[in-house]
Amino acid sequence: MILSIESSCDDSSIAVTEIESYRLLFHKKISQELAHSRYGGVVPELASRLHAEALPKILQEVKEFLPSIRAIAVTSEPGLSVTLMEGIIMAKALHLALHKPLIGVNHLIGHIYSLFIGEEARLPKMVLLVSGGHTMILNVEGYRNVEVLATTLDDSFGESFDKVAKMMGLGYPGGPIIEELASRGDPHRFPFPIPLRNSRRLAFSYSGLKNAVRLQLERLGTPTPQERADIAASFQEAAITHLLQKTRTAWDRYRPSSFAIVGGASANLRLRELFERECRERGIDFELAPLEFCADNAAMIGRAAIEAYRAGDFTPMEELQARPKSLIT
Repeated sequence: MILSIESSCDDSSIAVTEIESYRLLFHKKISQELAHSRYGGVVPELASRLHAEALPKILQEVKEFLPSIRAIAVTSEPGLSVTLMEGIIMAKALHLALHKPLIGVNHLIGHIYSLFIGEEARLPKMVLLVSGGHTMILNVEGYRNVEVLATTLDDSFGESFDKVAKMMGLGYPGGPIIEELASRGDPHRFPFPIPLRNSRRLAFSYSGLKNAVRLQLERLGTPTPQERADIAASFQEAAITHLLQKTRTAWDRYRPSSFAIVGGASANLRLRELFERECRERGIDFELAPLEFCADNAAMIGRAAIEAYRAGDFTPMEELQARPKSLIT
């Protein structure tokens, strides 16, 4: 079995995964969303303290598995340095106590393997990763063979939802709040611009769209409840349309037979609906991670770690460090 730890941002999570069968034997996550909601975003120092409280509590629940553990996996990059360190400290302590090897896992690779929790990986695949910190199109051949085809020039898809929600005084996290509000609005009421619409550049950008929402809110002054819903719906439609247009460019350029969407923001139902329809029309095999594994979780870290374990790709304790800005290498 592999014991895995996730603490890259505001979710404390531990999982135990069986190596041979990929079976998830234990998984628990404690979210910090309520604690951070009053601040409109994640406060790193608060998140670190909450991880220090939550992770040991979860670890108590996996004591029965410890004698059978073959390796300890932990998210080491990218993320908030102070929160990554909480998971790494626990992993190193377990390494010393159990005399089992360490596996540092890239958080973004973990999101890719959220598609394969409990089963064998189906690769190669083009993957759209959308989260609070990243928006990327990836060509995935294997655990250590991932090519970045496109990334964002500024804000990420999920970050833009958080910032628009904050502008509207709606709280944190912004993704589900905006999505729920948008369900009651008219997505065509406000003609927000689609970023990079006339550019063939394979990249994403959300700063201009976010600014357009801010200007519309200023023009309205105090928007009515219906106007707020219409703004949310119009913003969401523009944000997803931008994703879809740039992904079409990638499809035309690289001709994938298989495509998937992963990351916390992939839980957006409108996004899922539009991409599923487009893939069906193009004859592209389409996959999504289960909703329970879209957001940060230790199950995806454990599943990715199986690939590293089988390849003998272990991390020496002195090299296991928090790398907050690292991407995919």
